[in-house]
Amino acid sequence: MAGGYGDLLRTPYAARLLAGTLVGRLPNAMAALAIVLFLRAQGAGYGLAGSLSALYGLAVAVGQPVLGRAVDRRGQPRVMAAAALCSAAGFALLAAVGPRPAPLAAAAVALAGIATPPLEGGLRALWPDVLRTPDRVQKAYALDAAAQEVLFTAGPLLVSLAVAAASEAAAVVLTGLLGVAGTLVVVTARPSRQWRAQERAAHWLGALRSRGLAVLLCACFFVGIALGAISLAAVAYGDAHGGGPVAAWVLAANGAGALAGGLLYGARHWAGAPERRLTALSLALAVCYSPLPLTPGVPWMALLAGLAGFFLAPTLACAFLVVDRHAPAGTVTEAFSWVVTAIGVGAAGGTATAGLAAQHGGTSAGFAVAAAGGAAAAVVLVATGRILTDPNLGKQPEKDRNGAVEPRFSTTHRA
Repeated sequence: MAGGYGDLLRTPYAARLLAGTLVGRLPNAMAALAIVLFLRAQGAGYGLAGSLSALYGLAVAVGQPVLGRAVDRRGQPRVMAAAALCSAAGFALLAAVGPRPAPLAAAAVALAGIATPPLEGGLRALWPDVLRTPDRVQKAYALDAAAQEVLFTAGPLLVSLAVAAASEAAAVVLTGLLGVAGTLVVVTARPSRQWRAQERAAHWLGALRSRGLAVLLCACFFVGIALGAISLAAVAYGDAHGGGPVAAWVLAANGAGALAGGLLYGARHWAGAPERRLTALSLALAVCYSPLPLTPGVPWMALLAGLAGFFLAPTLACAFLVVDRHAPAGTVTEAFSWVVTAIGVGAAGGTATAGLAAQHGGTSAGFAVAAAGGAAAAVVLVATGRILTDPNLGKQPEKDRNGAVEPRFSTTHRA
């Protein structure tokens, strides 16, 4: 398995693009905590701190597909570099003004979020040109999905280290600077500089005119609900079982399960249409989420959380491959950015719903929201299977000799 990933990362520019993207995406894992800690240190109440942290997440969700469409039209370097600088300026402005006046603080947070460069979608648009073969692209998607678990573990740790070494304001500024640094690593690489989207048909819906992509986004929304719910429910579970690091153990087990599942999934060759495989993986994900409301003792709960995470990264990796196959020509970055938005909006809704459920029905009710989200994603994919598996409803890509529809490997013209 390690050899397979090693061969992938030895491909020219692959390691650089992956590492730069992960560094550039650290603000997504740092901002919520950094904003709350900074505003609390400046005397803001939990209400204002929580509201501005939520505003950041909403702004990211709005900005990603807008910037993704701009990347498809104008290329990666100009759009992403400018966006990263604007986002860093938003973080710096927040660190300078603090929570008062509140409208200016809100404007700073909104700028930091809406200008977040669409590195996630941009990387997935680059993989077919960099790696060339379907197996290696599929492996890269799996590695990408698994690496997100490391990302969201490292982000809060970096915030804590910055606060301990300097201050809460320094943590906010560092969040923006890391976004700039990672973005520059990506956009100065030759594949990013040379990448151009295919010619696109003029249409105000852009990527959303694909029925297959609409189905995927609906499923991703419900996966996001599950992710947001399990994060909140884990905190409620920790409070009910003595507090301390219990919630962190549960979430760490969930992340470890996702990391293991993603690496194992990417290590083997998968034959057949990925649309059918995605449906099977989503059903497995739903089954593994279903025992969470049992909320047994901590060791067993950690095991259930790890099991719930095991099919998460494979499901996302397969979804990325299907997105690439269903995005209309010239909209691939926008399409991947819509996935980020769908999951992010779902996660926000899942967190809020699980909070209400846990407050009124206890910890089991909070985890039941996560289980319901996983089940709903599977139902969407099962019920709409014909749309996903009929290439005539998508981009009409070429078929391989076995009759399976191949992913796109010529998304660009060279500069």
